[in-house]
Amino acid sequence: MLIALVAVVGAVAVAVLGDGGTLRDAEPDRLSDPLPGDRPVSRADIDDLRLAVTPRGYRMDAVDDVLDRLAAELAERDARIAELEAALAGAQDAALGAPSLVKEHPRDAAANGEQPHD
Repeated sequence: MLIALVAVVGAVAVAVLGDGGTLRDAEPDRLSDPLPGDRPVSRADIDDLRLAVTPRGYRMDAVDDVLDRLAAELAERDARIAELEAALAGAQDAALGAPSLVKEHPRDAAANGEQPHD
């Protein structure tokens, strides 16, 4: 029984270690370009993104690249949103501060308790 156990352990060791008792190099599990470079990142790009996994977790350089790209695009979008909000606020201020282009009818002025304008 002991001889059979030693034979099984030896066969498993040879099968695992393969050529000459050394482990083969693992194939690199890395995406060449996980996010599109020619357009802004969309929700579908993030949903489809699969980061490469290593024995200790995700590849730090791949994660850093993705996070840097997303941070840059979010900063660009935040700046554009702030620019558009400022333009909208300026347009609203201009519309509220501009004199009325519509003349009030004398009958409407009297209804509001004002003297009709001549």
